[in-house]
Amino acid sequence: MKILNSNSRNFDKLLENLLLQRKKKIQSDAVSVSNIIKDVKKNGDKALLKYEKRFNQNNIIIPSSKQIKKSINSLDKKVKKAIDTAYNRIYKFHSLQKFKNISYTDKLKNKLEYKYVPLESVAIYVPGSTASYPSSVLMNAIPAIVAGVKRIVMINPGYKGKQNPAVLYAAKKCKIKEIYSIGGPSAIAAVSYGTKKIEKVHKIVGPGNAYVAAAKKEVFGVVGIEGMTAGPSEVTIVCDKFSNPEWIASDLIGQAEHDILAQCILISKDKNLLDKVKIEITKQLKDIPRASVARGSLIKNGILMYISSDTKIISTVNKIAPEHLELNIKNYKSLVSKIKNSGSICLGKYAVMAMTDYNVGSNHILPTNGSAKYSSGISVNEFYKRISYINLSKKGIESLGPSVITLANYEGLVGHAQSVVKRIRRK
Repeated sequence: MKILNSNSRNFDKLLENLLLQRKKKIQSDAVSVSNIIKDVKKNGDKALLKYEKRFNQNNIIIPSSKQIKKSINSLDKKVKKAIDTAYNRIYKFHSLQKFKNISYTDKLKNKLEYKYVPLESVAIYVPGSTASYPSSVLMNAIPAIVAGVKRIVMINPGYKGKQNPAVLYAAKKCKIKEIYSIGGPSAIAAVSYGTKKIEKVHKIVGPGNAYVAAAKKEVFGVVGIEGMTAGPSEVTIVCDKFSNPEWIASDLIGQAEHDILAQCILISKDKNLLDKVKIEITKQLKDIPRASVARGSLIKNGILMYISSDTKIISTVNKIAPEHLELNIKNYKSLVSKIKNSGSICLGKYAVMAMTDYNVGSNHILPTNGSAKYSSGISVNEFYKRISYINLSKKGIESLGPSVITLANYEGLVGHAQSVVKRIRRK
């Protein structure tokens, strides 16, 4: 892992360069998606199947109900119970996010309303193939269910024609009726433009690798996507002399095992703690099945930072704008109010990021790659449109109209002005 010291003159420049290098890597890895999207748009299911065979050794687009049922029946009851627990907690938290419609009548008897209308259809992208995440099914689908979306489609790559039973069980729990065994940029294209087998949707949400994130950006405008980048994962951890180096190391590895492009950053005012964590990482990597992925992530994108003041720690975290932030420090209350840029913030030594990935109740689909500076994680709000309704009274247009006519004429929009003039009662 790279080591930075805030006392160095070029600390800020070095940090900016490291963050930029990863950003460029994510973008450069995704250049080839345009051709895939064009191919699926033109050739539909034929192209879709071609890419499934190439990347997932899969020749099934729509799994049969019999295949799904058989897969779910093979699932361990403990896993089903864990999914049930997560579903209930996530549903409870997101049900509290519902919005109230606004209705307002002014003294001129003009009525203004602002209503939240659920989207008609969404596709949720759930990473799969060699690794599968039933938790991502819940995090994507439950906010859409709470919002009232009628058609929820799941796209989830299978491997050699088989999808993960826990993913399928989670989809069943969410009452998802349309399940497609597809993934990558070709899947994004299929639900964006539609094929003979797949009806297009209005919006696509969900996390994915660099290629999936790039494909979603490419089709934006044809369909909606989240107002953020949901790409390779990130965690920044701030720790102090009271932190447990064994715990901190495991938190970093837990994030690094997601993807070789995942980024793990550790910040502390205690150099001794940083050294202990380094040793722990080496020890613990030996026991992780996805050690090669985690090791690659830590070597390529991992950063250990010695920062000597709280003020500098705060400004650095806000500059990084991490997807996940753990404040594993005794005085986290003095820092948290000053941190403005992060997808989610875990407070204290027991609030580990891994818990938020599963059943705490908050959403784990969060802004990455610095997009936490201007966007938020998935919520119920992601699945609403907001529509304004305007009902003007005769008195209202006669009272407000002259002012509108003045402004419209000033802007050179005479047609606007005349459409109001014609409605005002002539005296």
